[in-house]
Amino acid sequence: MAIRAVLLFEVVAMALDTLRTNKMRSVLTVLGVVIGITSIVGMTALIRGFDESLRELIAQAGPNIVYIERFGVTSFANGFELKEFLKRPNLTISDARALEQQTTTLQYVDIELGAAPVGPVTLRRVFYRDRKSKTLVVFGTGENFAEGTRLKMRTGRYFSGTDVQHRSNVTVLGYGPYQLLFEASGTDPIGKLVRIGSERFEVVGVFDKRPAPGSVNLTQDDFVVVPYTSYQRVFGLRVGRVSRTGTVTNIMISALPRDGVPREEALADIERVMRIRHGLKLDQPNDFDLSTQDTFLKLWDRISQATFLALVVISSIALLVGGIGVMAIMSISVTERTREIGVRKALGARRAEILFQFLTEAAFLTSCGGLLGIGLGAGLGWAVHAISGFPISLPWWSFAIGLGFSASVGIFFGMYPAFKASRLDPIEALRYE
Repeated sequence: MAIRAVLLFEVVAMALDTLRTNKMRSVLTVLGVVIGITSIVGMTALIRGFDESLRELIAQAGPNIVYIERFGVTSFANGFELKEFLKRPNLTISDARALEQQTTTLQYVDIELGAAPVGPVTLRRVFYRDRKSKTLVVFGTGENFAEGTRLKMRTGRYFSGTDVQHRSNVTVLGYGPYQLLFEASGTDPIGKLVRIGSERFEVVGVFDKRPAPGSVNLTQDDFVVVPYTSYQRVFGLRVGRVSRTGTVTNIMISALPRDGVPREEALADIERVMRIRHGLKLDQPNDFDLSTQDTFLKLWDRISQATFLALVVISSIALLVGGIGVMAIMSISVTERTREIGVRKALGARRAEILFQFLTEAAFLTSCGGLLGIGLGAGLGWAVHAISGFPISLPWWSFAIGLGFSASVGIFFGMYPAFKASRLDPIEALRYE
């Protein structure tokens, strides 16, 4: 054991001496490894940081909320064929009323017009005196929207069921239009009249700034909300003619199970009512989507896994280039040190010891590149975080993967030169000039 430890120490010392003697060649040899490991560690830090931020954001929306849509996240997750989904019937206001009256598991049912992920949206500017906002998303909801989404109010209140019933021209501003129209001048927005498009609305509340995945401004605050009844009256014809049954192209229904009711039981209750209303037979699939927090997380898992796989593939190209460089340099090193190998063999060194020596040198060389890549990748992640506030996560296993990959590249691509060195005939090696 002591002899092997001394041999390992000597091999590492010789590898260090090789690096010191051929600095430029060593740097060029491990450059591909450095680039590959930097990509893996840096992008892993950013992807993991975004992943944790997004999961926290989804969790804040409430784990039990159920969204009923014509087609949405569930359809995308299970394979999206647009022609088939366009044949689905539109959801209606009557569907929401039926869910309220014919289920026993739901605490409330809310309606959202213009908020569905797929479908036309209403875009308008908001005007206050001589100031105007950029183009914003306008959508209509019921009185339970703020409770269901857990959006905090910065000031004022959310509109009530009475406002919805009487089709009142009241609005709640997102933080974006509030900041542009009121905050800069220090004006209290509550009670002020703003113009959304060509219609006047009284401001009754303002949402606080919404969290964004990755702390990246995705215009998540650029919206205004009005009662869905007012939305139908003012904007309904713009997004699809409202029929007597209350059909609107981009309606989404949200529901919250009662306390103590398992979400699966509420889902079954919703599915039962909707299938009866749509006249579906037992062997027919649903012509609507039910989405929950788990649905969003499963879809994100697929996206993040595919992204990470693509990252590994791209980084592997750089590692492959670096590995080929290692093979070339180690082959040159074997040729340059042929006489040294002959001397070692003449003194009793076995093939396994020569093989171990050159494999250790190759692994040590690429591991140095791996350590440098880990440092650069971590530095890249922290630089992005410091500049943009983008969250990062640097788990220990990303460092282990980086170091393991780099050492594996050295061992794999150093195998041929090492075998070549171990099989040299000592007599021929001693004659080599």
